Amino acid sequence: MVRTAVGLMQRGQTPSVSAAAEAAGVSRATAYRYFPTQSALVEAVVGHALGPILTWDCSSEDAQERVTDLLSSSSDRILEFETTFKAALGLSLDQWAQWRSDPAPSGQQFRRGHRIELLEKALSPVRDRLSDAQFKRLAMALSLTFGLEVLLVLKDIWKADVDQMQSVATWAARALVRAALAEAQGPQTA
Repeated sequence: MVRTAVGLMQRGQTPSVSAAAEAAGVSRATAYRYFPTQSALVEAVVGHALGPILTWDCSSEDAQERVTDLLSSSSDRILEFETTFKAALGLSLDQWAQWRSDPAPSGQQFRRGHRIELLEKALSPVRDRLSDAQFKRLAMALSLTFGLEVLLVLKDIWKADVDQMQSVATWAARALVRAALAEAQGPQTA
């Protein structure tokens, strides 16, 4: 059923549990046993689409190299499943609008956000060189260089090609790491 839902989302649809069950030839009762809500189904699809990104690791102890590796090793997969990720983002935005207008929302909201753990893992070599606030701010800033949002801004708005998009994101990420480390060192004395 997840493979079927992936196929539907790759075509720009965000299927309900019933629609995914019908397309997969699975009974609705079985489908709802595994995916009680559309959000649960979409989370499973996004997990599948992220695939190897979720188990990313790097042997380098240099934070700039680790962040560069995370971005470069994730880029092809994010591009491959761009439509799926955009459909999931659409669901998230729709739910946000519904929940904002409903004082007593019901149902499970789709959760996004594997990037926090991934970016903190990439930054682990500098964890002891930054305060908690500096580390969190750096990870938050790097969130702007990683994931679907990079495609939305650089590819969709700026019309950058894939190489340019990756180059800009990597340049920005490396600059952020350098700036955070320089700030943590404080003023240099001669």
